[in-house]
Amino acid sequence: MINIFIALFAYIIDRLFGEFNFIKHPIIIIGDFISFFQKRYYQNSVLRGLLLVLFVLGLVSFISIGIYLCLSTLNETLNIVISSFIASMFLAHRMLYDSVKEVLVSQNKREAIYMLVSRDVKQMSDSDIYKASIETYAENLSDGVIAPLFYLLLFGLPGIIIYKSINTMDSMVGYRNEKYENYGKVAAILDDIVNYIPARFTAMLIMFIFQQKNIFSFYKNGKKHDSPNAGHPITAMALGLNISLGGDTFYFGELKKKPYFGTGKKEIEKEDVKKSLSIRSKIDATLSILLIILGIFIQAL
Repeated sequence: MINIFIALFAYIIDRLFGEFNFIKHPIIIIGDFISFFQKRYYQNSVLRGLLLVLFVLGLVSFISIGIYLCLSTLNETLNIVISSFIASMFLAHRMLYDSVKEVLVSQNKREAIYMLVSRDVKQMSDSDIYKASIETYAENLSDGVIAPLFYLLLFGLPGIIIYKSINTMDSMVGYRNEKYENYGKVAAILDDIVNYIPARFTAMLIMFIFQQKNIFSFYKNGKKHDSPNAGHPITAMALGLNISLGGDTFYFGELKKKPYFGTGKKEIEKEDVKKSLSIRSKIDATLSILLIILGIFIQAL
């Protein structure tokens, strides 16, 4: 029951305040752990990548469980307040929303989208920029919002912190290139595993909000993505907006063949991005209601 209160309050804090600039962000600290190990022990081998994962998860688990045990000695109200504040720093809906919205209002759209994606921006048309914005919002709804809440509910404060550690490792070393092909493999596989359920729940949530008749129809296109998870929320967003996302994209100077996700128009417009962002309030309401219902259900048991 405490985890439900923490999840609800953490989500509200993130919605109202977003990032806290007066303290060093814990994700940056986790990134420092990853960089510390890599500078000293990097080798492009699966074994060395496994040691990275064990080092980071061992250190983060020790710290997060220690914080959890210390907070559990406080009275329940104070525990919930402090835990909610900490947990909110591992949620990113406010930052994600603001970052995608910045693409719409920025005088230099390519520079704005460059901050969000790894694809080549110089060759992007306005349609490509808007498409990348929507894909970013859809995909990151899963690993920046739904998945952290999921592991917070299941395992409390250590759950959300450990999850974001896995997610951060994947974002830093989980690439298929010469440097990280082997070194980042364990981190990438682990990230795929922990995001399996949240990604599909995110897709169903998007389909529900867009009032799609078959909330599982995202799966047919979604499974065509290189990632076992990312394609599902992207496809759900495409179906909800009646557009096609994906398609051939330039990465690091090379054209990568990608399938389309969705069956609608391929020329993406500014209004499509606005429509994708407009579901934020419905996501807020739906998640809040689900958490309240879950709390009532548990209380009744």
